[in-house]
Amino acid sequence: MSSMFSSLGVRNYRLWFAGALVSNTGAWMQRIAQDWLVLTQLTDEDATAVGITVALNFAPQLLLLPLTGVVADRFDRRTILFITQISMAALGLGLGILTLTGVVELWMVFVFAGLLGLVSAFDAPVRQAFVSELVPPANLTNAVSLNSAAFNGARLVGPAVAGLLVAAVGSGWVFVINAASFVGVLAALALLRTSEFQVFTRPKRTNALREGIRYVRRRPDIVLVLVMVFLMGTFGFNFSVFLATMARIEYDQDASVFGILSSVLAIGSLAGALLAARRERPRLRTIALAAVGFGLTLGGAAVAPNIYVFGAVLVLTGFCALTMMTTANAYVQTTTRPSMRGRVMALYLAIFLGGTPLGAPVVGYVADALGPRWALGVGMLAGLVAGAAAALFFIRTREVKVRFVRRRWPLTLQYGRTAADRELATTEIAIVEAETQRS
Repeated sequence: MSSMFSSLGVRNYRLWFAGALVSNTGAWMQRIAQDWLVLTQLTDEDATAVGITVALNFAPQLLLLPLTGVVADRFDRRTILFITQISMAALGLGLGILTLTGVVELWMVFVFAGLLGLVSAFDAPVRQAFVSELVPPANLTNAVSLNSAAFNGARLVGPAVAGLLVAAVGSGWVFVINAASFVGVLAALALLRTSEFQVFTRPKRTNALREGIRYVRRRPDIVLVLVMVFLMGTFGFNFSVFLATMARIEYDQDASVFGILSSVLAIGSLAGALLAARRERPRLRTIALAAVGFGLTLGGAAVAPNIYVFGAVLVLTGFCALTMMTTANAYVQTTTRPSMRGRVMALYLAIFLGGTPLGAPVVGYVADALGPRWALGVGMLAGLVAGAAAALFFIRTREVKVRFVRRRWPLTLQYGRTAADRELATTEIAIVEAETQRS
């Protein structure tokens, strides 16, 4: 099997990958139907209301951080995933019934969005850390990248199908279909062979979260990644607001076009995830370049003269976005001690997704007050500022030297690593190896 798909050679991971692909497709269908329901049926094209809905989906990630990371490291992850997946299915079915019976109101959608966010706050770090139990350490980077590929493969299919279904039968049936899609991931969890799981060292019961934060503070490279994902997650990755408002307000299109735009974005996202799966190990330079590329392409989308140019630029935006997200995720997971992975990933996801409650309403307000193109401009600025933060980090800690020479290109960069940085990398590798052998 090629290096791009090497993790699929592991039976447990192959089952998990297939189940998650089905479930993620349903989840993307629900997102499209939910946002369109709020924008076109429950409000008079109120982008701020869409932003609030998105914010409620992600607010618990930040508020419950003291619990979610500890749960991900301390308790059986497979059991927790059974609970969270059943809960998400029940919420999708409940919202579907309310919508189909015609009694749904905006406040009800807000409540369901908040409850879904509550369940997702526990599900996300467990789901991320669970991958490390399914594959050997050598396959972890590839498995994380393929997870992103599955997520964005679902994004490629789900929104387009959801847009057509919303236009044909309404949002209610899309919610019901999403509830049914959880059968796939539940079946995969039931079929996993626990005897083949990778063993990890569980943390002590005292000061578990504090130890995770202390560990991150000693890792300036991870701190940089967290700063970048905060900027991008808060102001850049608000695609629900961006695409819904551009499709409806700027280009005067219906739900089917909204779904198609989401799928077009996913074409680039899927390509970015698959290319990430080919890399032997994630690098900070890749994260930084992808952030800058995201900002530039989102700026191009903001000035697109028509919907066709807008869609073409979205492919590049999706590619940069997923390259950045996948590489950042893989970098944090693969360079973190196995016994700390759940807590560090909870912190990562809380910062990445927890910023959305702050950014989504702001971006929605900008779209209402100044127009959707200006909202895209906010996302562009987030990408460029994240890239600038990485540049400062490289200059200060990794000896990127600038010198001038008398040539056609007067400015050259010399890239190197400080002794302290090399020592950090060597120490972390030794820690990971020691933890793995102890397990």
